[in-house]
Amino acid sequence: MPRILVTGMSGAGKSTLLAELARRGHRTVDTDEDGWELPDGFWDEPRMSDLLARHGDVVVSGTVENQGGFYDRFDHVVLLSAPVDTLIERVRTRTNNPYGRSPEQQDEIRRYVVEVEPLLRRGASVELDGRRPVVELADAVEALGRP
Repeated sequence: MPRILVTGMSGAGKSTLLAELARRGHRTVDTDEDGWELPDGFWDEPRMSDLLARHGDVVVSGTVENQGGFYDRFDHVVLLSAPVDTLIERVRTRTNNPYGRSPEQQDEIRRYVVEVEPLLRRGASVELDGRRPVVELADAVEALGRP
């Protein structure tokens, strides 16, 4: 598996996809966990640089403002996308992350789909529909590592 970034809006399925890839034996890092994201909403740049320098076989998941500064260190940037109604329903009902339950946070997600997702799309090398079954999504990500 090459270095791959999986990015997208809250509720697109990034964490679910990462969990499936980890289950299959791939090295994964969910930057929503373990202090990868600093209080200002940016990745810890020295830590991310070190990770990418040490591992040529890692799948990283996250969406932060400074991720574009790392695109050249990934072999693929995968945008996981879904319609905004799907995103809202997922964040409203998920149990592993409280973000997205309040009306204000849901409005923020709607705004990000309009303002941020197009920027992510421009930086992505691949876009996958996050409504697809996670097994299919993991197969598609694994296929990026094949010649």
